[in-house]
Amino acid sequence: MTGRTPARFTADDYRARMERAVHAAGDAGLAGLLVAPGPDLVWLTGYAPPAATERLTLLVLTPERDPVLVVPALEAPDAAKAAGAPALTLRDWTDGKDPYAATTALLDTGGRFGVSDNTWAMHLLNLQKALPDSSYASLTEALPMLRAVKDAAELELMAAAGAAADATFEEIRGVPFAGRRESEVGADLADLLRRFGHSQVDFTIVASGPNGADPHHEVGDRVIEHGDMVVLDFGGLKDGYGSDTSRTVHVGEPTDEERRVHDLVREAQEAGFCAVRPGVACQEVDRAARAVIADAGYGEYFIHRTGHGIGVTTHEPPYMIEGEEQPLVPGMCFSVEPGVYLPGRFGVRIEDIVTVTADGGRRLNDTTREMVVVG
Repeated sequence: MTGRTPARFTADDYRARMERAVHAAGDAGLAGLLVAPGPDLVWLTGYAPPAATERLTLLVLTPERDPVLVVPALEAPDAAKAAGAPALTLRDWTDGKDPYAATTALLDTGGRFGVSDNTWAMHLLNLQKALPDSSYASLTEALPMLRAVKDAAELELMAAAGAAADATFEEIRGVPFAGRRESEVGADLADLLRRFGHSQVDFTIVASGPNGADPHHEVGDRVIEHGDMVVLDFGGLKDGYGSDTSRTVHVGEPTDEERRVHDLVREAQEAGFCAVRPGVACQEVDRAARAVIADAGYGEYFIHRTGHGIGVTTHEPPYMIEGEEQPLVPGMCFSVEPGVYLPGRFGVRIEDIVTVTADGGRRLNDTTREMVVVG
């Protein structure tokens, strides 16, 4: 992994993101933010340090000073090459020195800080030891909407990732299904995602026949048979932004019941999409999709939320679920993916990524939502 992300984001873009994060932290009653390696750090700075390192790397964002990235000396040259590096100060530390002293010197000794969710417990506990009067909250808890609203450049990347996933589906519907293992079709999906520009494949669900009743079955050794319904759900990262789409295909002609359930899920997905508009609470998207399925008598078989946010990770806030009153805002991106899962028989899921526009929603996936018959 390199320390850089696509060049379309400039130091000014990252500076604006860090400033926005500091203001959001203040509004949430936090003294600042502490951001460890992971998606938040990449989004805020463009820097992706080595994935496996026990050495402390931490972005410190407080209103009192410009952003500071505490970084091991041996990784400082890579950090300095990140697109957002001109917008922050690097403070390096060498092996044998105390990295927590370098960090705590930047912090209010009694402050409450937002901490990125994937911060190592070892690092957080050492900070608490050094600053016993400080306290901490996870970023997902304190600032769940920090990355939720995408700007124009981010939306362009999201659309490109969606188009690559669509191209993958158009190709996969032409490959043989009957007589092959789910794992083989899953490998085809992964290869196609990479062919169409994905650098990271996060999941390739191929759930055939009764396996389709398990929403997160992924792939197994089951041989796909003629007459199977097959749930396909796949995605990953392209140029740093996520794709995620689901379509349910049938090997040979479906039965009347299978077609009826598929049509029901398609109608529910359309209802969820039509509920998208600025100011509407996230839960209303879930309610709209769920009502269609419940009214048809299948409510007990829709066993998950209707959607999740997506951006630099494939699952992030906001969530389309009952109880989530966060209003939709133009630029938010999330899935709309209702499903019906009949235990021991089959399942159906249809999923698009949707972005909120000024007056409604726009799908970032455009492949057919009608029943597709494969061989």
